[in-house]
Amino acid sequence: MHITHVNLARGFRGGERQTELLIKTLAEHAPNDIAQTLVCRRDSPMRQHLQSVARLNFQAANHQLAGHFDLGGTSLGKTQLVHAHDAKGVHWAYLHYRLKGTPYLITRRVDSPVKRKWFNQQCYSQASARVALSHVIKRLLEDNQCGDVTLIPSAYARLTPSPEATKSFRNDFADKFLVGHAGAMVDRHKGQRVLLQAAQKLEHQAPDIQFIFLGDGEDAETLKAESSSLSNVSWLGFKSNIADYLAGLDVFAFPSRNEGLGSVLLDVMQLGVPVIATKVGGIPDIVKHEQTGLLIPSGDADAMANDIMRLRQDPALRQRLAQGATERLDHYSPQSMTAAYWHLYQTIVS
Repeated sequence: MHITHVNLARGFRGGERQTELLIKTLAEHAPNDIAQTLVCRRDSPMRQHLQSVARLNFQAANHQLAGHFDLGGTSLGKTQLVHAHDAKGVHWAYLHYRLKGTPYLITRRVDSPVKRKWFNQQCYSQASARVALSHVIKRLLEDNQCGDVTLIPSAYARLTPSPEATKSFRNDFADKFLVGHAGAMVDRHKGQRVLLQAAQKLEHQAPDIQFIFLGDGEDAETLKAESSSLSNVSWLGFKSNIADYLAGLDVFAFPSRNEGLGSVLLDVMQLGVPVIATKVGGIPDIVKHEQTGLLIPSGDADAMANDIMRLRQDPALRQRLAQGATERLDHYSPQSMTAAYWHLYQTIVS
């Protein structure tokens, strides 16, 4: 089977990491039965990350209208199925279907309704399958009445920290209880200001707690300026080796205001770090309150501060939540995700 994946994102975030993970695991899952093509931007980091994957070709497309013809020997013409991984990829897949008749499926990653514009409705209704990452996305797609929806959650990314690098990170904050956050620095989405408000509340109450922010984005400089007076906040920026830092945290805080699923939570759980997250979007699919983590209302800095203090004072609770999360991770393994997609691919092609 020849599968073409389409991800036309400019940057590299959770959706791109999941696209990569699926491509790699498919190549491992059925190396003699699968050939793959990735349609992506010329400057996409995925090109470099996936260079070593066997039987994978690349097709350049910087927008939805490009890359539909096999001009460079990419084997695009042999494609039996197109898998759209992002919004522009959905448009690309629909246009390719109109041009070539190739069936396609869509993975929907955001917890917002599909816009009721004619073109968007056509893209979703003509797809052979629609996949949702979480129950909330599945309900939104079903409400759109564009066809059946399959639930296939994201997977943890098999991050492997360096013990030496993690120890060095911890040594930089000796005797500190580290509360970390990782994500795009976009407050309207990830809610970093909620965590900064919690840091302000705890600065003098619990001076041993240090808040670590990992990542970059459009609000980064503004958020840094707003927190410049806080001695308990550290901005470490984007880290390609993020596992080294996540593994060194005592607690991971995720105050998102909206979230399709929150795959970084799976990575943190795989590393054995307890989580506090907001009860929005698909997060409750992963974080079961008092079982695999703690859930708080969106925008509630008081609740965030209280739960941070609770975990700081109760090592047994931290261990219990981390263990509870680990026991559920089989549902979110790359192998589980890939097997579900492989079954769906076979059903569509046959």
